[in-house]
Amino acid sequence: MNDATLAVGSLHALPGTKTRGTLRADLGTLTADIPLTLVNGARPGPRVVITAGVHGGEFTPIDAVVRLADRLEPGDVHGQLIICPVANPPAVYQGRLNVSPVDGVNINRVFPGDPDGGPTERLASWLFTHLVDGADVYIDLHCGGIDQVLKDFVGYRLTGDPDLDKATAELARSFGIEDVILGLTADGGNSHAAAARRGISAVLVEVGSLGQRDEPTALSRVDGLLTALRHLGVLDQDGSAPAPTREWVWSAGVTAEATGLWYPEFSLDADADVIGEVAEGDVLGRIVDPADGTEHTVLASAGGRIFYAMHGLTVAPGAELAALAVPWDPDTATRPDTLRTPGAGHGSDETDPRT
Repeated sequence: MNDATLAVGSLHALPGTKTRGTLRADLGTLTADIPLTLVNGARPGPRVVITAGVHGGEFTPIDAVVRLADRLEPGDVHGQLIICPVANPPAVYQGRLNVSPVDGVNINRVFPGDPDGGPTERLASWLFTHLVDGADVYIDLHCGGIDQVLKDFVGYRLTGDPDLDKATAELARSFGIEDVILGLTADGGNSHAAAARRGISAVLVEVGSLGQRDEPTALSRVDGLLTALRHLGVLDQDGSAPAPTREWVWSAGVTAEATGLWYPEFSLDADADVIGEVAEGDVLGRIVDPADGTEHTVLASAGGRIFYAMHGLTVAPGAELAALAVPWDPDTATRPDTLRTPGAGHGSDETDPRT
């Protein structure tokens, strides 16, 4: 039997119970109320943390984790689950964008945060201190934002720890999502990268486009999470085999170098198997100055498959227009200098690099 109480701040769940509530995070000049569900299983097992709402305008992941929290029964759980459906309330409720309206900072560039920094840095630190640190597994759910099309994928970072990388690779393959994208290092301020640096098996799950609220997609995400929890031993196995996956590494991130109107010359149909396939030097689109009609041609800096892209019309310098990946090739992937990973821009969900 599990005899350990699950505690996060003032919220407590005894073994075999589920607790819901909010905790107030002190962000210096303001506070934020963080909603949590704690599920403390009746039997021992790993501690798993699941977050959504790290960014605003990403609604399906929030819907999915709320549905998951409703569905889980402590008597069925081995271990402990901490579920946070809205990790960044200012961005989710006020901004609905990647950046916080409080200070203009993208929280997924500053993890593990700074307890003495600005409001968003303090929030990142609070989330890490109260939720992520001490976890065995961390799952961060995202989707294409309100101006972004996206091909579903799971991402994780290579750490150089063979056991940790193997466990995370197996976790990434357990969600029933065909495409898995590897980041070559655990550098950067993304939540899952920072968790990986702490020795936590951490993945990013990206499903859905344009921030759309879509019940079928949310339900499929719940199914994927349940499958992953069975893989982890948090829930009893059901005998199903993992679906086959394809592995990729990032080849390029393309950002806007001018202000204007964005006219892509590739498909923006995220429901298609391929949003776009391009070769190095191909024209990706044009940025047109609405004042005088001046055109800036945007070229692909490398070849690959487009996994996410700007759908919005208006862009400014630094806005991410597309991110490309190529099939996993260990010979190429061991030479990071040959790959320009996404991360120069400010408009995408998980860049610097994304996974």
